Amino acid sequence: MDFPHGTASGANTAPLSSDRDTLDDDSNSHKDPRTTTNGPRTIGVKAEGIQYVDRHAVRIITKSDKDEIVIIYAKKGNYYKLPGGGVEKGEDHRIAGEREAMEETGCKVALDRDCFAVTEEWRNDLHQTSYCYAARLVEHTGATELTEDELVDGLQHEWISIRAAIEKMKATQPTSELGRFIRERDLSFVETYADRNGASLPSVEDQKCQSSD
Repeated sequence: MDFPHGTASGANTAPLSSDRDTLDDDSNSHKDPRTTTNGPRTIGVKAEGIQYVDRHAVRIITKSDKDEIVIIYAKKGNYYKLPGGGVEKGEDHRIAGEREAMEETGCKVALDRDCFAVTEEWRNDLHQTSYCYAARLVEHTGATELTEDELVDGLQHEWISIRAAIEKMKATQPTSELGRFIRERDLSFVETYADRNGASLPSVEDQKCQSSD
């Protein structure tokens, strides 16, 4: 689950303990999974005079044996996102990712040892670092455990090809600031994943050929 917004500007208040997207204020809670050669992609702008709340999160791209990945559509805000959420204090990234995938999509997954992409996000008074991992589908149970907020947001997951996922994420125009941040972040993760796996979008010439068929 994504943290919907920062706290009141300038405040350093964590979410209620019942929120499974808790803040990770322990810099030693993960074993530095940042193995990417490039630095994190920055989303948003750090503003002067704001006391930011630091948060770590994981995002997961799960691939099935049909070469499809699972993405989530949020009806409220009209955007697509990847499964994932906050890393709890002292929690291993892979455990967090496996938990979030099960809760949001009903999928048992096995995450790769290292993440392949990182983003650093500045939104309101939230400073979030997101680590994206590739994962293998172990079992699709179909039993999600969505929170009340996620049910209100109308979250629905679907399996789709990597190319189709990129096309959908690009074509959908979010109606909220949160949705726009999430779209930019997760689209960058899926495009990076596609490039690494030779599944990028069709070229302009390919698209012209398809339209003329």
